[in-house]
Amino acid sequence: MPGNAAPIKSVKLFFLFGILLAMATLTARAANPIDALVQDKRVALAMSLLDKNLDWVTEQQIAITEIPAPEFHEAARAAYVAKLLAACGLDVHTDSVGNVIGERGGSFGKSKDVVLVVAHLDTVFPAGTDVRVKRVNGRLQAPGIADDGAGLAALVAIARAMNEAQIKTQTKIVFAADVGEEGEGNLRGIRELMAAYKGNVRAVIALDGAATDYVTTIGLASRRLDMQITGPGGHSWSDFGAPNPITALARGIVQFSRTRVPQEPRTTFNFGVIDGGNSVNSIPAEAGVKVDLRSEDDAELARLESELRKSFASAVDEEMAAAEPGNEALKLKVTVIGVRPGGRLAADSPLLTAIENVDRYLGNRCRLERSSTDANLPLSQGIPAIAIGAGGLGGASHSLEEWYDPAGRELGLKRAMLTLLAIAGAQP
Repeated sequence: MPGNAAPIKSVKLFFLFGILLAMATLTARAANPIDALVQDKRVALAMSLLDKNLDWVTEQQIAITEIPAPEFHEAARAAYVAKLLAACGLDVHTDSVGNVIGERGGSFGKSKDVVLVVAHLDTVFPAGTDVRVKRVNGRLQAPGIADDGAGLAALVAIARAMNEAQIKTQTKIVFAADVGEEGEGNLRGIRELMAAYKGNVRAVIALDGAATDYVTTIGLASRRLDMQITGPGGHSWSDFGAPNPITALARGIVQFSRTRVPQEPRTTFNFGVIDGGNSVNSIPAEAGVKVDLRSEDDAELARLESELRKSFASAVDEEMAAAEPGNEALKLKVTVIGVRPGGRLAADSPLLTAIENVDRYLGNRCRLERSSTDANLPLSQGIPAIAIGAGGLGGASHSLEEWYDPAGRELGLKRAMLTLLAIAGAQP
């Protein structure tokens, strides 16, 4: 009826608007550049090669893990990885600090830009640790099997797939197995790499661990200190009453452990290594402890370091007050053995967009994370960088029970390779 014409017309317009909005949403969702990337026949071949070579990747991961690589002693493992990368058609060399560097030339005119892909060679385990890989309940178990055996195996797997598929990229890609990521290494490997390619690094992708449910976009700042206390030493009986460095050390640990740390910004500390003394019936002449401090806030990190120094200085004073008069004074020496700068990937970074598009294509759900990895250094320099897992599952990191399950590792391999190609610019 004439009286209902206007409402009916409004309903039709509203319905039409809804259809157009839905179509626009579907179009936006479909407009993923990764869809076009994987249509390239070379990229498609590389993807299939990753699937085909999964057993080989696991074999190489085991072989790499079983070569000991304590901090500052990565050379044997580096030599093995260098051979693997050379077999992938890369121009390989080892630099002055021990990094294994495999270069893959780009085709973009005379540009010197590079995309750097790294996985670290070193582990937290000392020389003599049994690193033989065991199979336990369907999992691979060994110190360092996931961190970073998984990352190193993925580094080689991606280089191999790209070489066999004859993929070309606009930008040079540098595959690097670097030293000094763990413990007291103080990121010396990535520091050397960033200096070597200074001004030319477009982006950095660190392959660290296994999980694919995160992407590290914020570098967690940390500081590591060595607290050493020295004294006269002596015999436990005849020199009883002399100040004891171990006792002073214990006082300092207990005193600092009472320090309140906030949940926001999250802040932590850890006493990781302690040493001192020669025998049970000797007053030691020295004792020391190594401490790891971390915080999401630089000011809180500085406060924590200040409290640490005050606590140990006070502990030395307490020990001297408890000692017999006339004894030689204890001395406290504090050495900073590691500084990891923090940094953050910009929300509008093409690198972040690339991995988000890759995750959307692969149907992978992930969260943004904050962590301490090789990505810290480039992020602190304003260079786009992320750290991601290499695929599969892992757990008990940094322990003798560390384990890795290769099931589903192809997701991590494809995720890393497609992100790399999106940034380096795969050529048709």
